[in-house]
Amino acid sequence: MRGMDMNADVVIIGAGPAGSVAAAMLVNAGLSVDVLERTHFPRFSIGESLLPQAMEWLEEAGLLQDVVEAGFQHKNGALFRYGEKEEGFDFRAKTSSGWGTTYQVRRDKFDDLLAKGAARKGARIHFGQTVVAMRPHPLAPGLTVRDEAGVERDVTARFILDASGFGRVLARLLDLETPTSVPPRMSIFTHVVDRIPPDAYDRNKILITINPRNPEIWYWLIPLADGLCSMGVVGRPEHIAPYGATPEEQLRALVAETGLMARLLADATRIRDVGTIEGYACKVSGLTGDGYALLGNAGEFLDPVFSSGVTIALKSASLASKLVIRQLAGDMPDWNREFAEPLSRGIETFRAYVNGWYDGTLQNIIFGTPADPTKIKAMITSVLAGYAWDEENPFVREPQKYLQMIEELCR
Repeated sequence: MRGMDMNADVVIIGAGPAGSVAAAMLVNAGLSVDVLERTHFPRFSIGESLLPQAMEWLEEAGLLQDVVEAGFQHKNGALFRYGEKEEGFDFRAKTSSGWGTTYQVRRDKFDDLLAKGAARKGARIHFGQTVVAMRPHPLAPGLTVRDEAGVERDVTARFILDASGFGRVLARLLDLETPTSVPPRMSIFTHVVDRIPPDAYDRNKILITINPRNPEIWYWLIPLADGLCSMGVVGRPEHIAPYGATPEEQLRALVAETGLMARLLADATRIRDVGTIEGYACKVSGLTGDGYALLGNAGEFLDPVFSSGVTIALKSASLASKLVIRQLAGDMPDWNREFAEPLSRGIETFRAYVNGWYDGTLQNIIFGTPADPTKIKAMITSVLAGYAWDEENPFVREPQKYLQMIEELCR
């Protein structure tokens, strides 16, 4: 059974950060926007640690005040630990101009906040909607959408943005998925009431800990507001499997090896079931096509180690929204040159840092002593703060070259 068409200038698949920010930017420009979300908000999502660069695009969308007033945990940097070695990074001590602080957020509240903000501006958000087919077209792309009662309808727009995240809706429907060079890894995670003593740890920083026996295994501890924290571990499945028969056993045994993290969480109480995600890395053959573009994780996801997911998602939303506004006004933007290529330059910067983390290059730099530590650390801090598109920074312009060079100096 098919219902009536639901027409809009732009239809966005997914109401997560990329979808809601894009929706807000587009309605700010006077376009009509429908957002189709498969789940119902608020809903749990992992990825709670934002980067300061993301604040720029929240401000651009007119959603920053909502976030600032929400009472989220402030974040000003990161602390890296390897055994008893530690090195802190203050995001305010960077070379790039822009925000130096941000927030650590409960994603159920954060995503719901952004969606409501976009709706307040005029975006029409429809929950419980599953996209089951896509019809690319340069002027009138279409979708088939199924609601929770099983009723299908055809939706036609002037442009479609896929912000479905790990759902990867258009990548699946249009057979765009391609092999990624990132080795398969998994994460195990939960939320806890942490009971960390006030003087034991700076809650304004995410804690990243390296496993003492296998540097490819690492942990996050993200303090949240109201005495909660997100915690988890990432590694290859074959490296994690020996730690227990269940994810709960594996997480418990792995955290016991962390030193500081284990001490901080000694009195913690779990408030969520332990979750897992496997095979999260993805890549597509193209980010744009006839009447559509892919945003954020719907196109590519690297690794959670530097919390780059939301930053890349919001950058893609900003780039794409500007081009959609121009195109629907009669211009003919070059989507490859003005969207895919600039977005990919930042992604490639993050990729170099992710690869450097797992092959040991970046870990050696973090815990080593460069020849000019203050200036070099400030440039690396800029990337860790999300400024992966600032090509005045040599660690952005040629990240692999400079990381290798600095590692040699550290040795």
